[in-house]
Amino acid sequence: MKPVQLYKSLCELAEKLDIEISDQNLQKTGVKAKSGFCKVKGKNIFIMDKNISLQKKIRILAKFLSKMPHENIYVMPAVRNILG
Repeated sequence: MKPVQLYKSLCELAEKLDIEISDQNLQKTGVKAKSGFCKVKGKNIFIMDKNISLQKKIRILAKFLSKMPHENIYVMPAVRNILG
């Protein structure tokens, strides 16, 4: 599976888990910030630094999603392998 497709599939899994992926330019904040999960007004949001490489985005999102309860959701085998 191509990296772009893999990232898109990870984002779709996040959506199924009611987690919004928000690409943000974290360098503009003036504070050293990293991608990560947060809750804003009861809404689950994963803020992704849009300036990092696609491979790093995949690693960060896969690491986070692997800790989420996704056993009862259909996940493509290639995505399940990366979550493993």
